[in-house]
Amino acid sequence: MFKKNMFAIIVIIALAGYTFYDLQLKEDKKEAEVLKTEQKNKTSELMDDEEVQSPAPSGKTGVKEGDLAPDFTLNTLDGKEVKLSDFQGKKVVLNLWASWCPPCKAEMPHMQTYYEKNKDKENVEILAVNLTTMEKDQSKIKTFVDDYGLTFPIPLDESGDIGITFEGFSIPTTYMIDTKGVIQKRIVGPMNEEFLSDMVTRLK
Repeated sequence: MFKKNMFAIIVIIALAGYTFYDLQLKEDKKEAEVLKTEQKNKTSELMDDEEVQSPAPSGKTGVKEGDLAPDFTLNTLDGKEVKLSDFQGKKVVLNLWASWCPPCKAEMPHMQTYYEKNKDKENVEILAVNLTTMEKDQSKIKTFVDDYGLTFPIPLDESGDIGITFEGFSIPTTYMIDTKGVIQKRIVGPMNEEFLSDMVTRLK
């Protein structure tokens, strides 16, 4: 009798686990489809928008489109030092994120896939700045990077200054910076590979 009860309990637990996994899988697929639809709409709007032309350089340093991006120096997750101005001559995708952020989780695989395909071809670098002061558990940063197989630099904003300077109040926030260090576009919200590709192609 005891064995039968134990078996029944195990079956119930297994069914509950499968149900949870199935629901999570469906939720992940739903989020992916929503992201895909949102980015298609964004891309379509930008293609139709006459104002998508490169903004005229403002001649000043700031975080508005047309401004020269503020320079900074940060240490990366793997202990290297990166300076934004060192990347002048390359197109730069400056992304602000945190490991607990669901939209960040949604866009990272797209960013990695794009990076693998286009890093050299498009002369582009992705700097994914982790807003470290917003992390409850900083050990999760490396776990996140490892889980998603990210190979682009992960600078750590350990003081919180970069998040404030670049107005990363809603994340992910991404700045498209041209080869002269000028901000051409600011995007709030997740990107997919197609949208990212379209934005980088527009950079000069």
